[in-house]
Amino acid sequence: MSQPKIKRRVGKYEVGRTIGEGTFAKVKFARNSETGEPVALKILDKEKVLKHKMAEQIRREIATMKLIKHPNVVQLYEVMGSKTKIYIVLEFVTGGELFDKIVNHGRMSENETRRYFQQLINAVDYCHSRGVYHRDLKPENLLLDTYGNLKVSDFGLSALSQQVRADGLLHTTCGTPNYVAPEVLNDRGYDGATADLWSCGVILFVLVAGYLPFDDPNLMNLYKKISGAEFTCPPWLSFSARKLISRILDPNPVTRITITEILDDEWFKIDYKPPVFMEKAETSLNDVEAVFKDCENHHVTEKKEQQPTSMNAFKLISMSKGLNLENLFEDQGFKRETRFTSRSSANEIINKIEEAAKPLGFDVQKKNYKMRLANVKAGRKGNLNVSTEIFQVAPSLHMVELRKAKGDTLEFHKFYKNLSTCLEDVVWKTEDDMQTQETK
Repeated sequence: MSQPKIKRRVGKYEVGRTIGEGTFAKVKFARNSETGEPVALKILDKEKVLKHKMAEQIRREIATMKLIKHPNVVQLYEVMGSKTKIYIVLEFVTGGELFDKIVNHGRMSENETRRYFQQLINAVDYCHSRGVYHRDLKPENLLLDTYGNLKVSDFGLSALSQQVRADGLLHTTCGTPNYVAPEVLNDRGYDGATADLWSCGVILFVLVAGYLPFDDPNLMNLYKKISGAEFTCPPWLSFSARKLISRILDPNPVTRITITEILDDEWFKIDYKPPVFMEKAETSLNDVEAVFKDCENHHVTEKKEQQPTSMNAFKLISMSKGLNLENLFEDQGFKRETRFTSRSSANEIINKIEEAAKPLGFDVQKKNYKMRLANVKAGRKGNLNVSTEIFQVAPSLHMVELRKAKGDTLEFHKFYKNLSTCLEDVVWKTEDDMQTQETK
């Protein structure tokens, strides 16, 4: 028999395996218990966030993603907080990273690249129109859904337009070196929109070439190549693709191509389909404020539950005599234990037993799908104590074992007879059981 499984629940979400881990956050697969919808649950430790003075950046990430609803951007559903954690509920994207596709299959054809690049530009254009700049665009932050559509993720380094200084520029150097625009590296301020476009150009190059346009083990040499836009397009690229890449990877942000010009580019326009989607209604940031102000009345309940112990077929066969409800007696006398099966959930069974046992004068203690029922009144051989345990036979079938732990066996038998009449709606009756009942 295997050990009980621990099931963790945060609010209405059942939490599963870890699917990603970073410095300040862990991402777990979770499922909405009300709808069955899979989600990605980003979990942040409040103490770490405060210790490293990351609260404002995290708040910005959440606020940023709540502003965005676009088919090519990972959606943020809601934000929750407990005493120790911040939970960000995100769309679960199943197709993996675009980066993995390049690693596993090498460069892509221009047609396949174009489709992804069009979706990337659509997403970036939408974000920029709402004053949101990503600042860390790279293939690792581009996910694919089940249908192979691109989804931009990880706004941890994004900036809102409100953070632009009086000179109209952003001043934080961030991002991954190979994808960073020259003006970000020179530390004299930069425009978030043109910097994002440079990163899009590097991504376009990587997709069609299969390697980076700017790469060097020496960081200073790398910066020099980026600043001078020192790259060479591979010979298999079409003239129109080379022309577009050169216009995007222009080291001068003032003369660099704009999104409007990209949308009008001859290579880009081939088979282009503008995105069709519903605009998001006005976004409330109340849940974000509640999380960061640490309002206790907004804290989500966080609990760990153990699922019933699963039972293998051999163990079940060895106990098969006990599956018949009528089989409470043996030739040797009264049995000290009995079993029944049920299609109800484990929690429903526990609640029903508790509801039935208390009026019969029993105290109830529960732990990990095991129960201890103790009669408050002493019988012939002291207080009757009954142990119960629920086993999972199949996902929708449980076996319940009731065992006399202490007291008189005859009293146990009487107790079970009384209990069983209260449990009729949770006991699984076979067709034979139903026919037997009808003939009585």
